[in-house]
Amino acid sequence: MNVFKVLCLMVLLGWQLPAMAERIKDVSTVEGVRSNQLVGYGLVVGLPGTGEPGTGEQNRFTEQSFKGMLNSFGITLPASLKLKIKNVAAVAVHAELPPFRKPGQTIDITVSSIGSAGSLRGGTLLQTFLKGVDGNVYAIAQGSLIVGGLGAEGLDGSRVVINTPTVGRVPNGATVERAVKSPFMQSDYITFNLNRPDFTTAKRLEKTINDLIGPNSAQALDAASIRVIAPRDASQRVSYLSTLENLEFKPADTSAKIIVNSRTGTIVIGKNVKLQPAAITHGGLTVTIAEQQNVSQPNPLAEGEAVVTQQSIIDVNQDDSRAFVFDPGVSLDDLVRAINEVGAAPGDLMAILEALKEAGAINGQLVVI
Repeated sequence: MNVFKVLCLMVLLGWQLPAMAERIKDVSTVEGVRSNQLVGYGLVVGLPGTGEPGTGEQNRFTEQSFKGMLNSFGITLPASLKLKIKNVAAVAVHAELPPFRKPGQTIDITVSSIGSAGSLRGGTLLQTFLKGVDGNVYAIAQGSLIVGGLGAEGLDGSRVVINTPTVGRVPNGATVERAVKSPFMQSDYITFNLNRPDFTTAKRLEKTINDLIGPNSAQALDAASIRVIAPRDASQRVSYLSTLENLEFKPADTSAKIIVNSRTGTIVIGKNVKLQPAAITHGGLTVTIAEQQNVSQPNPLAEGEAVVTQQSIIDVNQDDSRAFVFDPGVSLDDLVRAINEVGAAPGDLMAILEALKEAGAINGQLVVI
């Protein structure tokens, strides 16, 4: 079973398959063309009694926000008035503003409770300003929430929660009011940033563009950035970038890595991992210690007291162990087959890989996440 799982990962990683050509747009991004995060604070109303509690310190900011909203409509409430607003919840609203999004267009938003509301199901978000990191308002959000979670609570305090009822979405719930200025047209160059920095990939990308446009049109600045000469005219630049981003080239193979997730027991081994000569023996030693209490009582006519004594039972069980030897340049396939013959579990396999790395027998990087 273990070898089946690892072999499946080998297939997914493209083991023994030639690297395929990739489009530039699939392995890189254009510098300056990026999304921006927006965030805001608002109120969700219309909840069926699942909003903030009626009293207590925990809903003071919700009460203050509610009074401020009423005040903006010309309704003034006494400062000493304690509101019971179980159908209102204070929420944080966040969204992602894609590049080149224009005023009047809409974006999706996510609404999350920041108080003690039990559920946002059935609620409606009131007008909320969404601000960027510079403090300017870029969008205004409002609308009915779609909540995938469900929560129910009984009178005895028992509660059932399905998914997360305190988070909801509003598709197209925010209207863009201000466009973000893009540096896309502010330079004589276009810079491609590789998603996975690699010197070989950067050089191949540079050569691919130069073969089409001409010598010295593209220049690799480092392992991540390739700068390309571009026209100033907006229409020409768009057509120019459309041509470049669809060019295909062969990225370099990734470095040899073994990724180990100690929490889930998942192990992913890259195809370029090689082993130096090494011998491995593996066996399991199980030690079981059990404590048992015994009561020692004196004879009926003897003077004495009952005494409680401890009895320890120690059992040691050692599984069969096997040894195997790796010759120089052993590949991933040989490693998997050998470990499978040993019958190692995922936890044991992690220990074997770590020991091989410490011994300098693995040509690759061992990454534990």
